[in-house]
Amino acid sequence: MHALEMEGITKEFPGTRALDGVSFAVRKGTIHALLGENGAGKSTLMKILSGVYPAGSYEGRIRINGEEKRFRNPRDAEAAGIAVIHQELSLVGEMTVSENIFLGDEPRRWGVIDREEMHVQAKKWLDFLGLDLDPEAKVGSLGIGQQQLVEIAKALSKKSDILILDEPTSALADEEVRRLTGILKDLSGKGVTCVYISHKLNEVMDLADAVTVLRDGKVAGTSLIGEWTEDKIISMMVGRKLGALYPGRKRGAGETVLEVRNYSVYHPARRGKKVVHDVSFSLRKGEVLGFAGLVGAGRTELFAGIFGAHEGRTEGTVLLEGREITLRHPGEAIRRGIVYLPEDRKRYGLFLGMDIKKNLTMASLDRLVKWGIVDEERELREAEEQAARMRVKMADIEMRIRGLSGGNQQKVLLGKSLMTRPKVLILDEPTRGVDIGAKADIYQIIGELSREGVAVVLISSDLPEVIGMSDRILVMAGGRLVGEFEQGEATEEKIMACVTGGGAFA
Repeated sequence: MHALEMEGITKEFPGTRALDGVSFAVRKGTIHALLGENGAGKSTLMKILSGVYPAGSYEGRIRINGEEKRFRNPRDAEAAGIAVIHQELSLVGEMTVSENIFLGDEPRRWGVIDREEMHVQAKKWLDFLGLDLDPEAKVGSLGIGQQQLVEIAKALSKKSDILILDEPTSALADEEVRRLTGILKDLSGKGVTCVYISHKLNEVMDLADAVTVLRDGKVAGTSLIGEWTEDKIISMMVGRKLGALYPGRKRGAGETVLEVRNYSVYHPARRGKKVVHDVSFSLRKGEVLGFAGLVGAGRTELFAGIFGAHEGRTEGTVLLEGREITLRHPGEAIRRGIVYLPEDRKRYGLFLGMDIKKNLTMASLDRLVKWGIVDEERELREAEEQAARMRVKMADIEMRIRGLSGGNQQKVLLGKSLMTRPKVLILDEPTRGVDIGAKADIYQIIGELSREGVAVVLISSDLPEVIGMSDRILVMAGGRLVGEFEQGEATEEKIMACVTGGGAFA
């Protein structure tokens, strides 16, 4: 029996058809992956299912457990048993776990919130999920993985039996991903139906029972998991064969461009506490040097320190092309040819209220100034050339950057960095949250830069990515280097062994 059926769904916005006759059905008690590039229509389809876009604003039918439904708002969808676990969690950090679970639906006695009953019921749902959490703990004190599970408990407390999970593992560490996967499989066995939206194909292949691929607002195909290979799914998502996802590495023995000796970084608020301990490494011209490790390993702090962007004290020696340098702020690093692309592109890297052109040229305006005034003609020409090189999908170079997909925003950030003509390019989680087509483009760009002689540092929690892209891999844990692998030596198992205590240095 199908828990959910969407039939012939068509949704139009001014000037565009976002969904074109989409039919989507999910069997009760299964985990059904919904895949597609950014802009394929996944979010629009789920907004229709969850009542954000009301009946009458689209064509087509929705049936829940065989009964046709017309949702006027999200409350109607919730009443029908549908809950959405968003990528951006909706919990209130200053409230307790139990208060968050029952927010808006608190149990009452004589018109007053019954806190004792709320505690008991919250504990019941936490136990149902196998969570050893105190219902009276403040949500803000929990890790992201635990908060996500509280969201699921909240959904189940509303008697939701259809869960829509939107990129649920994007901010989770590997252990939290494994825990969430186990809980979703348990829920599936208890009759809960899950729609699972993700860009991580390895997770989908391990977790889902079936998969539907959307492309350009249409269904490209539906299949049971196991009937399609990952390559087949990727080609259906992007509408073309990508070939090898990672470009072939041709190791060149370039001279050393960056050398770091006994480098330490201190916590910005806790004096005397090191977050990076005596790290030494070298980077050669044209090399892609991968840095693997879990969240909190110290990789970001290490390179923020080298770049002059860390607020805490640093010590150690940094040599650029054989000369010792001290970088006190990012502007100085950029002038010397070292560029750092931050993990949080929206907070630190992009100006969302500005257009694509300005975002691309912002860091290199000194090169575009003539007689104290920006040469606007040259700025436009170079911005258009860089956008084309970065394969940015856009309507116009002067459109607001907030209108681009995550993958295209990341390409603009990469293009902005390259317009400064760096010798060393530090990429911190460059493909997090981007679709498979944009990932392939970014990998190709990194490969081209390497062949042109740019030295690249690749910080990534995606082990297949760091293994597939790197000439050499360094592994960090607890703020220390714990392993090193040459190209072809590294496996996911070997890297995880380093992270969990068994170091490996070549």
